Parts: sequence; C-alpha cells; structure tokens
Amino acid sequence: MSPARHDLLTVILGIGGVLVLASVIGALLGRRYSPQGQNAAIENLNDRIRAWWLMVLALALAFLGGRAGVIGLFAICAFAALREFMTLTNATRADHRTLAAAFFIVLPVQFWLVWIGWYGLYAIFIPVWVFLLLPIVSVLAGETRNYLVRVAEMQWALMICVFCVSHVPALLDLKIPGYGGRNVLLIAWLVIVVQLSDVLQYVWGKLIGRRKLAPKLSPSKTVEGLAGGVLSASAIGVALWWMTPFRPLQAAGMALMITALGAAGGLVMSAIKRDRGVKDWGHTIAGHGGFIDRLDSVVFAAPIFFHVTRYVWNVG
Repeated sequence: MSPARHDLLTVILGIGGVLVLASVIGALLGRRYSPQGQNAAIENLNDRIRAWWLMVLALALAFLGGRAGVIGLFAICAFAALREFMTLTNATRADHRTLAAAFFIVLPVQFWLVWIGWYGLYAIFIPVWVFLLLPIVSVLAGETRNYLVRVAEMQWALMICVFCVSHVPALLDLKIPGYGGRNVLLIAWLVIVVQLSDVLQYVWGKLIGRRKLAPKLSPSKTVEGLAGGVLSASAIGVALWWMTPFRPLQAAGMALMITALGAAGGLVMSAIKRDRGVKDWGHTIAGHGGFIDRLDSVVFAAPIFFHVTRYVWNVG
C-alpha cells in the first residue's frame, strides 16, 4: 500500500471514529430526552449524524476510487446543486433550451475539461465563453420579459454550482514537488476544515453566542460562534498539516483563509434564500437541507484555495 493511500485510510478511519462517537452520544441523548421523538433539537441532531454517515461514505468511496471517483462525485453534486438553484429562479418556458444547454452541455464540458486537465480552458470556460454565449441562446427565444434577471440568475447559478464546485477535483491536477500522488489528501483537508468550521460555528454559537452576526440573513449565527468556529477549525487544520504540502504556519494561514471564505459564502447563499423566501435550498439531505446547503461554504473556498495553492506551490 502506498503511503498516500495509507494516509487516506487513516483519515477515513479517524472520521469514522468521530462519527461512531457522535452516534453513541446522539443515541444516549435520544433515549434520555427524546424517547418518543418529542425533542426537536435532539431529533435534528440525530438526523444530521445519520446524514453525515451517508455523506462521509460517499466521499470515502470517491476518494478511494481515485480521479474518476472524485470527479464523478463532484459532477453529480454540481448537477444536483444546479437543479436546486434553478428551481428558485425566474426561468420560464422560453429558457428551456438555455437550461438544457446548462445542464447537458456546460456542466459535462466543464468537468470533462477538469478530467483531461486543460487548465487553460476550464479556468475560463464558464466565466468567458458561457458568460457570452449562453445569453445568445436565451435571446433567440424572443422572450424579453425579465431577460436581464433570468440571464443573470443562470450565470450566477453556473458560476456557483458548476464552476466553483469543479475547482475541488481540479486540485488533483496540481503538480507540487514532493507531493506526488497525494493530491486527494489536499481535497480531503479542504473539505474537512471547511465543513468542521460550519459545525463548530454552530456549536460555539450555542455555547457562548451572544451577539447576532447578521440577524436578517441567518438568525442563528453569532459573532462568537463565527470566531470560535473559524479559530478552532483552523487549529484542526494546523494539526492535520501532514495531509498537505504546507508547513504548519502555512497550513494555519490557508485554514484561516478557507474558513473565513466558507463563512462568507454561507452568508451570501443565506441572502439568496431569504430573497426567495425559503429556509433551505432543498430537502434532499435530512437535517441538512439541500446540496447547496452543504456545499455553500466549500464552493466559496475552493476556487481561491485552488488558485493560491497553484500559484505558490504548483510547478506544472
């Protein structure tokens, strides 16, 4: 077994151990305080733990499946996220061809470009080519009512749900000296640190949260929760520096960057939900809402994390 695969299995088993502990605690709390399912908070907690088991299993299988597994998983996530996003837009029957192009041409092409490692094109395909060409498809339908709004919403959806998500598997293409064959660990580190930041912001907010961070956007988020979550997740990122090509101090800086970006992404996506009058993007994942509810922090962190890592450490 290669050292990289050994390290990956160590990470997966470690996460599994944490989930086993969380499941035991959730079961004990449920038996003591919610034997008939009457405590909504505890039932939500156990729903979240069960959902995390499924999500971690999917990620573990994708990581162990190598390049094909990782790109395939995030392509599926992008498709599901784009579907959720488009249900909240002003798209009409006149946008049928544009929607078909977005789902069945733009999305597959973006991930195919990542698959073949064509950085020079996947980095500009959606921000340049699709940005200019997709509105032409829309305008040929002849419907001008809300045209600007409809086009802008679709462009934003593709940027968030496809372009940003594709930068997670794109990390596999980075050629970092002394790090060959370990890039999947870099993806794991990114996902672990950003997702733990979300969880720990919630925990710190419940424990010591007092001042609301953005009450109109997300009433449950607090300044103390944000600070505690970002700092503690960053500390975990430093502890896991061995998964990355970074030295401990570099890992600290990168972890602070991605957790801060993730928190900002959560607020931006919350603003869109509030604008549309919904609580969650979907109901696919019990206790978590939809795919975008789980991906929002990662999609904001991934592109900048990718480009900073590529600029500083990549030699390809």
